[in-house]
Formats: sequence, structure tokens, C-alpha cells
Amino acid sequence: MPVETLAHRVLRHERLLVAGVLLGVTVAAWGWLLGGAGTMEDMGGMLMPMSSGPWNASHAAVMLGMWLAMMAAMMLPSAAPMILLYATVAGARAAGGALATGLFALGYLAAWSGFSVAAVLLQYAMEQARLLSPMMETTSVVLAGLLFVAAGAYQWMPWKQACLRRCRSPLDFVVTHWRSGKVGAFAMGLRHGAYCIGCCWALMLLLFVGGLMNLLWVG
Repeated sequence: MPVETLAHRVLRHERLLVAGVLLGVTVAAWGWLLGGAGTMEDMGGMLMPMSSGPWNASHAAVMLGMWLAMMAAMMLPSAAPMILLYATVAGARAAGGALATGLFALGYLAAWSGFSVAAVLLQYAMEQARLLSPMMETTSVVLAGLLFVAAGAYQWMPWKQACLRRCRSPLDFVVTHWRSGKVGAFAMGLRHGAYCIGCCWALMLLLFVGGLMNLLWVG
């Protein structure tokens, strides 16, 4: 078999492997959300969202798990073209293949994990201020309006546009930000995740308006 043909088959196999893993993680995240993400409790035979209760390590971990699942469910599909392109380039450069791609994806998820930690802290602050209902949506019409206005206004800001240009051009990102090695793969994923956060953080805050476990709103 010609070496070039063999290389193409290996690259195709790695891309299929990466696509399969991304699909599996996304489906698992949506499945976890559909199952309540650990935030539902039995109330008279009906599953209802956890009411605001005492915050301890266990409760905070459940809330963090919910946010992590939401970020994976929403953002991995949009990041798939970037991750698959990275897999192709890394494979062509013999730069670690599937392992490097996995580290890139982990770096991307690490960025959103940092956002999730910040979101949990904001959720805690809002609950302490009695600004969240037991359904985990804001109780303040004024705050809801301000979040909508802020999210809308941010879409026109230069920072948003700068981040969006990088997210919309995966090839340009790879060319301008390429870093070799396993650490480089993770760092690239982390950086790409930061650009995506720069695009979407204001929209994510609207989850506090529609309800953190309102899956129609999440979708």
C-alpha cells in the first residue's frame, strides 16, 4: 500500500475517532441534563428542581456538575469544526494525533470549566441576595431586563467582534496560534476556549433569566 494512502487512512480514522468521542460526550452531557443533572429532588412523587438551600460542598459540587454539563452540551458541537481541523493538522504534522487532539479538547473544556466555577459563584451570590427562585431563575424583573440589555449591547462591542473573528476562522486560528507538543496542544485549546467565552459569556448569563434547568432555554 502506498505510504500516502496509508497516511490518509490513518488521518481519516483519527478524525472519525475524534468525531465519535465528541458526539459521545455531547450526548452524555445532554443525557445528564435531561436526567436532571443531579439537581432534581422528589417532591410528592414529582421531580422538581432543588430549592435554594444551605450551600455546602456537596450542593456546590452538584451545581458545578450542572454547569459543566450545560457548557459541554452547548459548546462542544460549535467547537467540533475547530477540534476536527486541529486533528487533521496534528495528524499531518505527526504532532501527536488523537492524543494531542484530546489535549486540545481538554484545554477547551478547561476554559469553560473556569467559566462554570465563576457561574456557580454568581449563582451563590444571587441566591444569598434572594434573586433566584427555587426554579433557579431570577425573581427580579429589573435584573432580567438589565441582563437582556447587557447581552444585546455586548454583541456590538469590539471585544466581542475580535473574539468572534477567531472563533469563525478555525484555519486562521491554527495558523496564527500553533504550538507544538502536548503542552502546546492543551494551551491552544485553552486559548480557543477563552475566545469562545469572549463571544458567549453574556448570552450564557441569560440562563439566569430563563432558568438554569430550563432545557428549552438551554437548547
